[in-house]
Amino acid sequence: MTGRSVLVLGGGVVGVATAWYCAQAGCAVTLIERREGVGMETSFANAGQVSPGYSAPWAGPGMQVKALRWLAMKHGPLKVQPRMDRALFAWLIRFNAACTAEAYATGKSRMMRLATYSRDMLRLLRAETGIAYDHGEGGTLQLFRTQKQVDAAIKDVTVLRELGVEHRMLDRAAVLAQEPGLAAATAPIAGGLLLPGDETGDAHLFTRELARMAADAGVTFVHDTNIDSIVAKDGRVDHVLAGGQTYRADEVVLALGSYSADIARPLGLDLPVYPLKGYSLTAPVADPAGAPLSTVMDETYKIGITRLGGRVRVGGTAELAGFDTRLPSKRTEVLRLSLTDLFPRAADLDAVQYWTGLRPATPDGPPIVGASPIANLWLNCGHGTLGWTMACGSGRLIADLITGATPDIDYADLSYARYSPVNA
Repeated sequence: MTGRSVLVLGGGVVGVATAWYCAQAGCAVTLIERREGVGMETSFANAGQVSPGYSAPWAGPGMQVKALRWLAMKHGPLKVQPRMDRALFAWLIRFNAACTAEAYATGKSRMMRLATYSRDMLRLLRAETGIAYDHGEGGTLQLFRTQKQVDAAIKDVTVLRELGVEHRMLDRAAVLAQEPGLAAATAPIAGGLLLPGDETGDAHLFTRELARMAADAGVTFVHDTNIDSIVAKDGRVDHVLAGGQTYRADEVVLALGSYSADIARPLGLDLPVYPLKGYSLTAPVADPAGAPLSTVMDETYKIGITRLGGRVRVGGTAELAGFDTRLPSKRTEVLRLSLTDLFPRAADLDAVQYWTGLRPATPDGPPIVGASPIANLWLNCGHGTLGWTMACGSGRLIADLITGATPDIDYADLSYARYSPVNA
């Protein structure tokens, strides 16, 4: 059904990709964003990875023990800000229920299906439009400092093999051949896992460029406008109130990241999406020979170090702190530590810029993409740390569903329906 009018709520990379694909499918699209431009929040300074091979739920067997160990570490990858938060407690109950081998395998297969498809859509988009965003195709290198980490990764390789993900286990010499800049590392290097199908790129730059192309294709962008509420009548969205104005469309797409749950709640929808606060630093490359060629994932601290053109981006940490967007220095210390441990000559840290953002996470891992119980309301949210990785695939999937086209991948198990009592 082409010719539909579509209202996209949210101007992050997921929302802009949705608007683009809906416009390409012949829809009349309006996108509403509360910030002054697109990609200004979670998409602004993320770790820069397009990582199908690294797509997996946080919830998994033994995660409760790992979480306690991480919380006890000075520079652990998980932090919790003590607070009375009913939404967090409800999310943690669901997260705990997903920490089983069966749930992990299910979540990982769903995430990798969407992430791989999304990477393919990104490559096709790049080929067809020439969109430029400091992209690289050097893969992801998961770096292990200890033999224990290497041994644990060998178990994960079985899952990668079953899912058909290209990968190679590397010894120390092969790691240094893959990333020569690591030769200056002061940290021990025991080995690595290379995922050559992964890519890198600046999500903010991509989102801005795609929005420009979408505007040229007829998409209307409404900036500096808060989404106040979605008003439903007789099981359908009647209109959206935003910035004191009323907006109507045949179809509405909710792509507000961590803020999706609050907007959906008055409609009777319980979206289990909670913000995982993340941090990053960006600095100019000081010594190209001492900088990463692509992305290196420091397994010890769960930190990603990525080369983005003439810059180095370091991102990581998952903090449960509600919607707190403060940037305390104690949270950025680990970013500098990981960078200087592994690439001490890479970046000009006198010119560093720090950032924090709220990554919208579901308890079981995969995003919520597809139909909702409200007839003309579509959901595209909950991508966690993988919004950049999954944006194009999610946007194309929503566009296909809205227009009645047959999607290229299985999609039913990505929808909100998976949280119903029947499917729980």
